[in-house]
Amino acid sequence: MTIKEAQSLVDNWINTTGIRYFNELTNTAILMEEVGEVARIMARRYGEQSFKKSDEAVDLGDEMADVLFVLICLANQTGIDLTEALEKNMIKKNIRDAERHKNNEKLK
Repeated sequence: MTIKEAQSLVDNWINTTGIRYFNELTNTAILMEEVGEVARIMARRYGEQSFKKSDEAVDLGDEMADVLFVLICLANQTGIDLTEALEKNMIKKNIRDAERHKNNEKLK
């Protein structure tokens, strides 16, 4: 699935099953909640915190997909073509960071 297809799929779901988009501020708050859920899993799976019994079966991929879904909602609501935005962002990174990471002693 392309990013454009994902944006269309989410838009179709929102306008049929979801009825309508939540407003942008609500979706921003939901995005933060979803990112927090990913952070919680990461802190427990890869960090020093331990899982509670009730959290052991959480699905990191599913939580990341929740983040992506809400981010796509926000892009759709604000008229952002995520394919175009990502392509422009990669150009920026390739120019700005062409030598930066190669020369970073911390990464060696």
